[in-house]
Amino acid sequence: MVNPALVDPATVRATAAEAWIRGYPILQNYRTLYAQALDEADPKYVGGFGVFRHYPQPFTPADTDPVTPSNDTLHSWAWLDLRAEPWVVSVPADDRYYVLPVHELDTVYAGFVGARTTGREAGDYLVAGPDWQGETPPGIKGVIRTATRLVGIVGRTHLAGPTPAEIAELKAVQQQYRLHPLHRYAGTPAPTPAPESVWPVWRDEVMDTVEFLCFLDFLLGFFPLTDELPSVEVELRGRLADLGIDGRGEFEPAALPMDVRAEVERGIADGRARLERAAGELRDATVLFGTRERVGADFLHQALGAKLGLYGLPVEEAWYGGWTADSAGRQPPNASDRDHVIRFGPHDLPPARFFWSATMYALPGRQLVDNTLDRYSIGDRTPDLVRDPDGGLTLYVQHKRPADAQHSANWLPAPDGPFTVVIRLYGPDPSVLDGRWQLPPLDPR
Repeated sequence: MVNPALVDPATVRATAAEAWIRGYPILQNYRTLYAQALDEADPKYVGGFGVFRHYPQPFTPADTDPVTPSNDTLHSWAWLDLRAEPWVVSVPADDRYYVLPVHELDTVYAGFVGARTTGREAGDYLVAGPDWQGETPPGIKGVIRTATRLVGIVGRTHLAGPTPAEIAELKAVQQQYRLHPLHRYAGTPAPTPAPESVWPVWRDEVMDTVEFLCFLDFLLGFFPLTDELPSVEVELRGRLADLGIDGRGEFEPAALPMDVRAEVERGIADGRARLERAAGELRDATVLFGTRERVGADFLHQALGAKLGLYGLPVEEAWYGGWTADSAGRQPPNASDRDHVIRFGPHDLPPARFFWSATMYALPGRQLVDNTLDRYSIGDRTPDLVRDPDGGLTLYVQHKRPADAQHSANWLPAPDGPFTVVIRLYGPDPSVLDGRWQLPPLDPR
């Protein structure tokens, strides 16, 4: 309930703006969760909570739904409800790169199971919510503690190549990712089930209205205040509670005085404008993704991450860069009337612990480019690449297939028009993270 004695209309607008930015990643995450775990009629439905849905087929130019799709790593999706008990994530032993990152309700990462963090050995890992006080059973190699009672996993597993044999091997690995409720893993009695929730039906238009706060109020019930949360979270929650937004899911906009509701609506518009402005001014996206220690107190960065790259990996896991202009200043570059090259010197090849690739996208849709080789990216796992005499590597970025055999082996097919190239380094070297390694130019020929 609203406490009129504690509601100051002069500060409501600022509170609503902060709440909209704070709630943006939470609601965007719920948007995905609702489609995948709750709405059985949605084609993206994965089967509910506690199951994996794997996607072993790589994208092609016919897949126009995803923007800037990557075929380096294919996805495995899952959602966990941690209210009744923890869940156990089991992984097989395998030499390939993979990561199963556990993201919390506000998209902050609670922890990672994968080649970089836990190694390539088989293992069982416990994911426990904020309410669990039990003992870790024998056999568990690691524990991920979460601040929220609902979490998701957007797993990535490396696909070495788009051949039927490689796809079959990838699928076999994905099928060995397992999820078990703790009682089943430990052989103990099942706990009392969590109470049934009345999940609000997602509609995109709620982002622009006061109803946004109804969804936020419901979802905060899965995000309890704890001593580990930053003070800015505690302070904002206090001001929201004065408005009746306290995590019980009972917020009723009609109960707000008319002048207060008007200020709330202005504040929501302010929050949206602030996020749009920040997106246009952003120069370093590497600050947007990570654990609560890194981004937990920066609500604007969380919102920007959800807007620009929902479920993006932290930079120490995967570094993204690219070319939006050529060295002649043409922005975006265009392959309709000129060819380009990217030349890595012998000591300047992309330094990645696991692998790297450069993917071509046609603009403005940022889609994969149809070509005679069915090659959409090129990198250190591409077979038959030809090194330069000095040990360097030159990539030939052009629309038509080069006549020269060496150039053809190193050809990254471009559209007959504007394009951009995105490079991804999995397990980037420290020289990438501190700026000592730089991308070479995209040079017109």
